[in-house]
Amino acid sequence: MGMIPSAKRHELRSGLRSETLVRRGLMEELGEAGQLRIAPDLNVIKLGGHGAIDYGRSVMHPLSNELGELSRTNQLLIVTGGGARVRHIMDVGIDLGMPTGVLAELSAKISEQNATMVAILLSGWGGTRIHQDDLLELPTLLRLGQLPVIHGTPPYGLYEHPARVGAIPPHRTDTGAFLIAEVLGARSCILGKNVDGLYTADPRTNPDAELIEKASADEVIAMNLDDLVLERMVLELLQQAVNIREIRIVNCHIPGNIAAAVRGDTIGTVIRA
Repeated sequence: MGMIPSAKRHELRSGLRSETLVRRGLMEELGEAGQLRIAPDLNVIKLGGHGAIDYGRSVMHPLSNELGELSRTNQLLIVTGGGARVRHIMDVGIDLGMPTGVLAELSAKISEQNATMVAILLSGWGGTRIHQDDLLELPTLLRLGQLPVIHGTPPYGLYEHPARVGAIPPHRTDTGAFLIAEVLGARSCILGKNVDGLYTADPRTNPDAELIEKASADEVIAMNLDDLVLERMVLELLQQAVNIREIRIVNCHIPGNIAAAVRGDTIGTVIRA
């Protein structure tokens, strides 16, 4: 057989011309490019489904009032979790042998339902249900006086990373809230829970559990706690974050806690990169 004639690659003039984009030396040469922060005054506030929304009227009505009034003087993006219904669909899906990506697709539908309900609760303050494709419209929405609400499940869907153990998707709604805050270059990322912060054990079942007021992501990972109040993936992402260098965990059942966290008061748990 004859030799196949060598073809000449047609290149476009570019600073990355002929690069594979995976060369380690390239990353070192590029260094920090100074990423643009799309919404530097934004406070991303995650409301857990299990930790807040599932409690219904008794928790969500006063919390909605607090968030609505807070939005009059602060830029907020509310991110919703899934809660009990996610746990139910996960249980059924795992029993049926569903792959991790399918479980991620199913759980996303439930946090979307919660986003719709929370947006309606906040309608008196401009509560607006937005979707992931709308995130780049946030600067405009905020200037129009809207209070945007989005579901927190990251859009990996069927491409969700398989878990190291089991089938439960490792990227869930805490992770989604963090990724949104990081990409937008937000001012803060606050996780609203039903406990006062990160403890050495579950304070609802262990009276000797101690509140951890401050820690680094490395320190929390090294503690190797049996249970955490936030998703472990958030700690791993925080180690590599560019814009969000800390997250705050607060008890959103206590009136005024979210406002205090937005002000930067000493409250709850702060986990730093």
